[in-house]
Amino acid sequence: MKYIVAGHQAVSDAEFAELALGTPVELWLGVEGESDEERAARLDAARDILADPEYGSLPDDLIRLAARVVDENPDLFNVVPLARPARRRSARRGVAA
Repeated sequence: MKYIVAGHQAVSDAEFAELALGTPVELWLGVEGESDEERAARLDAARDILADPEYGSLPDDLIRLAARVVDENPDLFNVVPLARPARRRSARRGVAA
């Protein structure tokens, strides 16, 4: 499927998200193996972006994007309902008089 956002063609879901949101996905999710210093800098940059009035709707956009991804990929979390264990009934025995 082709994704075209603002005249640019996205070739992957990550690129689509980056074009749609105007920021790289890694800014929000981080990258494997990042140092504490890199993480702090990334989170600081993210806070600056969220504080910018131009990106005022970004949190809502992120929530909508996440909801869409979950909706389109129902097996994403591979959640299966667990069977409830049968209720144990204690045997009540009457006392003979």
